[in-house]
Amino acid sequence: MARHHSTPETRSVRLLKVGEQVRHILSDLLTRQEVHDDVLSAHAVSVTEVRMSPDLRQAKVYVKPLLGADEAEVLKALRTNTAFFQREVAQRLKLKYAAKIQFWPDESFDEADRIERLLSDPRVARDIEGHE
Repeated sequence: MARHHSTPETRSVRLLKVGEQVRHILSDLLTRQEVHDDVLSAHAVSVTEVRMSPDLRQAKVYVKPLLGADEAEVLKALRTNTAFFQREVAQRLKLKYAAKIQFWPDESFDEADRIERLLSDPRVARDIEGHE
């Protein structure tokens, strides 16, 4: 499932700042292994991006396990512990409403890899050299 990319002009600075704060909090919780889950303790999970809804009540959290190992298992563990993450984020941010967190796999690395493979294809390289 591809992410909908928006331009910086369509997203407010407040949304970006709050999203970045949520990303830091979640990364900190995962790094310090404050969530008591065997799957999450066994994997290094990177929180690559957080996209907040305009009313700050929804947070789409894009994550990627280190080396992409056991992605489905890690996502299931994150989704199982969503209430813990929501509570911790709400306590640390002190916003009027607690954001409802949804965990999604970050597919941007896979897409970048696919593009890199296409560009390294000998036929593409030949076409590029022909234009120079």
